[in-house]
Amino acid sequence: MQVLLLKNVPGLGSAGQIKKVTEGYARNFLLPRKLAVFASDGAVKQSEAIKEAAVRRETKTRGEAEELADILKQISLTFRAKAGEGDRLFGSITAGDISEALAREKRITVDKRKIELPNPIKELGVKQVEIKLHGDVTATVTVVIEKASV
Repeated sequence: MQVLLLKNVPGLGSAGQIKKVTEGYARNFLLPRKLAVFASDGAVKQSEAIKEAAVRRETKTRGEAEELADILKQISLTFRAKAGEGDRLFGSITAGDISEALAREKRITVDKRKIELPNPIKELGVKQVEIKLHGDVTATVTVVIEKASV
């Protein structure tokens, strides 16, 4: 029996693929859980339309990410923080702080999880922070940490 997968099924395939499975597996597992439908001509055409729409959406999203990357590459964010001896900060600058600063100062919304900052910034100076926007589209933002006047 051939089925069209509606969702990714571990060990079988990904959404949109047509797979040959046993009747029992289809009727008792895949169909009741709405993981697949019978592979009729109409279902196959619908699957192809969904794939084409996904490709168009992916292309559009990638183009928007590349435009945003061009904008972000020109941005420099400045943070003023209290620091002690050896230019160590009392506290740190996190990905959340960078995301908030982008939203507040530049009106650009970037999810803090997309900011590649393995450890919070804890010293004064200039840092290059990478932001992963989409797949392999990344942008580098300059972050300047200055000593706050007391």
